[in-house]
Amino acid sequence: MNLPAGTCKIAALAVALTSMTAFGEDLKIGIIGLDTSHVTAFTKILNDANAPNHVPGAKVVAAFKSASADIPSSASRVEEYTATLEKDFGVKIVGSIEELCTQVDCILLESVDGRPHLEQARPVIAAKKRLFIDKPFAGTLHDALEIQRLAREADLPIFSSSAYRYYPGLVELKQTNVGEIRGALSYGPAHLEEHHPDLFWYGIHPTEALFTVLGMGCESAVRTHTADTDMVTGIWSGGRTGVLYGLRTKPLPHKVTVFGTNASAEQKPGGDDYAPLVREIVEFFKTGIAPVSIEETIEIYAFMEAADESKRRNGQPVKLSEVLEKARK
Repeated sequence: MNLPAGTCKIAALAVALTSMTAFGEDLKIGIIGLDTSHVTAFTKILNDANAPNHVPGAKVVAAFKSASADIPSSASRVEEYTATLEKDFGVKIVGSIEELCTQVDCILLESVDGRPHLEQARPVIAAKKRLFIDKPFAGTLHDALEIQRLAREADLPIFSSSAYRYYPGLVELKQTNVGEIRGALSYGPAHLEEHHPDLFWYGIHPTEALFTVLGMGCESAVRTHTADTDMVTGIWSGGRTGVLYGLRTKPLPHKVTVFGTNASAEQKPGGDDYAPLVREIVEFFKTGIAPVSIEETIEIYAFMEAADESKRRNGQPVKLSEVLEKARK
């Protein structure tokens, strides 16, 4: 049955208010995966009331340690980050994800390796704990779609985003009146990791920035690849275009430029920290309303997978619908 738009908004507000009442003011947050600097950075922002960028309303209280032996940046840092959480913030380390879910209200899935995300998300979704999944959302587009399916069946809201989306300069750019946006250019670091599709590892950041200003509706992608750079051109609905320029040599700046029917505008520098994203995560945990839809997240990963397929086809255009159909099998 289709409800009137006003009724849907009232129902969503009722759910949000009920959730906030149920959780109270202080959320107990658990972390899965302690092999990325995000775990200490996010915990400091949440747990340290004296931090200049402190976000109130939630605290990290428990965590499940995991790492990937075949990714050096994961295996070499997990013990250090675990010790910091225990010693500096009093976070309890538990023996399983199932145990973690019994002790917290919500979960940050922070494993730097996207490959285990699907299996790590399963018990969280089964326990119906609101879930933020850090980049990369999954190790493959197939796994990303499976996470989406499980969350839908459980009627559980999940949220994933790069911190780039909430940098003040990008937020301001998105609000700048340039008329109808007809195109955009996003450039930034795009380091590769052999166990992930090329752009999933670090190219996700400038890719998400591109989608932040253009929104959904990408239909196809074509990629030019060299050892030092990647250039991916996407065609959006209505003839809009988006260009991703991935960098792998220093310096490694990042910026978005938009081209509208009345003017063009560039992202201003500065304000590059995690606090705005953490604030969005806490609000999502309280209300259950994801600021970025899972559908947009899936389209972002389909764009990156189409870029990989274009590389395999020596720079031929690839439709997102094709890679999505293949990944669903």
